[in-house]
Amino acid sequence: MKWLQFFTPAKSMDTGQAKEFISTHPNEETTILDVRQPSEYEQKHIPGAVLIPLSELSDRLGELDPEKPTLVYCAIGGRSRVAAQMLAGKGFKKVINVSGGIKAWESETAIGPQELGVDLFSGKEEPEDVLKVAYSLEQGLRDFYLTLGQQTRNKKVKALFAKLSEIELNHQKSIFQAYLDIGGETVKMSQEHFENMVEVKSLEGGLSTEQYLDLFSPDLEKETDVISLAMSIEAQALDLYQRVILKIDNPDSKQVIQKIANEEKAHMESLGKLMDTLKGTD
Repeated sequence: MKWLQFFTPAKSMDTGQAKEFISTHPNEETTILDVRQPSEYEQKHIPGAVLIPLSELSDRLGELDPEKPTLVYCAIGGRSRVAAQMLAGKGFKKVINVSGGIKAWESETAIGPQELGVDLFSGKEEPEDVLKVAYSLEQGLRDFYLTLGQQTRNKKVKALFAKLSEIELNHQKSIFQAYLDIGGETVKMSQEHFENMVEVKSLEGGLSTEQYLDLFSPDLEKETDVISLAMSIEAQALDLYQRVILKIDNPDSKQVIQKIANEEKAHMESLGKLMDTLKGTD
């Protein structure tokens, strides 16, 4: 008996097509499902991916929305193909197997367990509370870039760190303005006053300065290494915000987090373009 006959065929995409699909479909409208083991997920995963190992999938189908498009991936595409067929057979409307898996994924990835950084949010936050936490994460990253800028001797790298810190400053201004917009006429304060209301706990993505440097070991004298580090941090931030969306109860707070996540995605794309201009010149 051919056991595969019990699975419904599912469509496949290569990793390039999957990346394009993800970039054009908001995270709240799509599920990215990782069916590997937790240890594999912690080493490297697509930002925003939900982890349900293949061996647990049949018992945890209730955690997934069958109405959403679901992109399934594993290490090279074997387990994900089986999982995609299983989901299609269970009535999931649009299931796509990512052929090639994470080994063929050439875009930025995130690291760490699913719970990394999520404890920064209780899940009960109102939109204003979400913005305070986001502002503090941006402040932590800005301080990080300013500190590293003081450690390098390369003038071009110093200028690059200054540019990166300015980007974070502009994002902070955007977050502060969003806070004022939510409060309307009832909220009138300076950005300095707002900063006093937030506490810098960690960098974007839930890791500390030391952890980022230990993990990526960048050469602070090379522009490409610095851009690569920044892209990795943005990938961690995107991953964190997309995981937090699943924890937050308030729909308005979910929208705020999704907007911030989309901005992180845009940051990654702009850094990628900058990296392209630097290749061959560093």
